[in-house]
Amino acid sequence: MSNIVRMGLRALRKIAASPQLEASGLRGPTQRLIYEGTRLGFQSISTASRGFKAVRKLGGAKRPTRQAASDLFDLRPSEDQTMMMDAMRVFADEQLRPQAQQADTVGGLTPELTKAFAELGVAALSVPDELGGSGDTHDALTQALIAEQLAHGDLGMAWACLAPAAVSQALLRWGSAEQQATYLGDFAGEQPPPAALAVMEPTPLFDPMALSTRARQAPDGGYVLSGEKCMVPGVAKAELFVVAAELEGQGPQLFVIEANKPGLSSAPEPTMGLRSAAPGRLKLDNVALPAGARLGIGQPNAYRECIQLGRLAWCALSVGCAQAVLDYLVPYVNERQAFGEPISHRQSVAFAVSNIAIELQGMRLLTWRAAELAHELADQGANQGTDAPAAAKAQQAFAEAVTLARRLCADKGMQIGSDGVQLLGGHGFVKEHPVERWYRDLRAVALMEGGLLL
Repeated sequence: MSNIVRMGLRALRKIAASPQLEASGLRGPTQRLIYEGTRLGFQSISTASRGFKAVRKLGGAKRPTRQAASDLFDLRPSEDQTMMMDAMRVFADEQLRPQAQQADTVGGLTPELTKAFAELGVAALSVPDELGGSGDTHDALTQALIAEQLAHGDLGMAWACLAPAAVSQALLRWGSAEQQATYLGDFAGEQPPPAALAVMEPTPLFDPMALSTRARQAPDGGYVLSGEKCMVPGVAKAELFVVAAELEGQGPQLFVIEANKPGLSSAPEPTMGLRSAAPGRLKLDNVALPAGARLGIGQPNAYRECIQLGRLAWCALSVGCAQAVLDYLVPYVNERQAFGEPISHRQSVAFAVSNIAIELQGMRLLTWRAAELAHELADQGANQGTDAPAAAKAQQAFAEAVTLARRLCADKGMQIGSDGVQLLGGHGFVKEHPVERWYRDLRAVALMEGGLLL
């Protein structure tokens, strides 16, 4: 995004914060200008043709770079992050929320909505300048803030929208120069390829560190993969996958697989929640891959980092959805009358709502803190050769922070969804109100990317 566009959006955001706008009725149009300005700023990123061919050579693989750090513990979003949050919230409330019930019913997003989100250019934030993107400084906290705002519209739809960005992030963090040149440029285009990360497997008490999907070395130096993945968002339409598989003698690894590979097939998977993401199963029957399909070569922690970042993303999604529950409950309990007064006058109701607000802030703080610690991982590539103890310490601190955040978000997120249904009474049980859908979606946080005991 150019400096001129950024300066203009900063000015608009300051104007939008003015209390005079509320009285004049101009806050909505001003926020809309911020959204459109951010969208056009992303669209200024140059496009690349589809086809998954190396459009230009890279001198070496690009990695996320670390923003200037401060000695102070400060989790306040920067001005750029705040502008991005504003744009995502407008998109979530104006585009996702009105279509959420239909998407849940039919099981998928409309092509128009997919195109509208692609215009925001979120996937392009992970693409280096050399490949037509907006740079490689798209940090974990920014990702978490984007996910949180989108999930305020609908958690399942947010998951579907962000699936391509998960693949572009994997390519940025662990891809080789050849892999980045072949695939990343397409994510900077106006229509990034439908893509998804495939880790989950249809086994009880799934352990991401003990995969059933197997990869073996082929005589020609390539790989052959066999197994089955579940809960893959938009699996039927995806053109590119990053698949986790157990490589003989080397543990779990990540592989880039194009959807047209022989032996690769998909099937729908009816689920309790997250239906709007159209999750399904991905079956691999002796899928042959070239030697260059493996991610994270020379990066022993790549797969573990992938799982941790995935869990962090689910924490952010749960925070956004829980915030939606709270924002829906407060006016409801203030307007709902019982025995001649609002039900919010009852202490049991008031305490339940306040508890939701308290737990929500704890979820958000732990999620943002874990995302901030992920900055340390950006230095690991350089530190492994010169300062291995510091790199190991950063990895341990991040892992602990993600574990704490996920534990709280899984437990309290599900409780917030349940309390939301309870506080609406009979209305919480019917699809006329969205809380029952949020409850179903929030239950998935404890299941995705492995159980809570890991």
